[in-house]
Amino acid sequence: MRYLCLIYNSADVDRTLTPRETGERVRAHFSFDEGLRRNGIMIHSDALEMPEKATVLRVRNNALQASDGPYVETKEHLAGFYVIQAPDDAAAKEIAARIPSARVGAPWSCVRCGYSLYRSSIWRN
Repeated sequence: MRYLCLIYNSADVDRTLTPRETGERVRAHFSFDEGLRRNGIMIHSDALEMPEKATVLRVRNNALQASDGPYVETKEHLAGFYVIQAPDDAAAKEIAARIPSARVGAPWSCVRCGYSLYRSSIWRN
């Protein structure tokens, strides 16, 4: 099964990291990613820009509205994600617990099982 592992970081912590600490975190992710690839677990992963660079899009009355920055003020933000292949929920949780940012400074991570609407019989007639 495919799982989406969301990494949430604290903007307060992100802004206080030294260049050395940031480099160590990035290298830890690269090493973790390589292990997932080598074991056939990794489907995709990416880091995301800081929330200040986000654009919120909404369609209202058939018109696209765009605004800068996140929708809500929060100290936590979505910092990155992994899409992994795991046999079950327990294995996905174990893998997500090893994500470097989940172990150093991230306030929390989220693991969700995904499914394809294309293959789901409930959406086909």
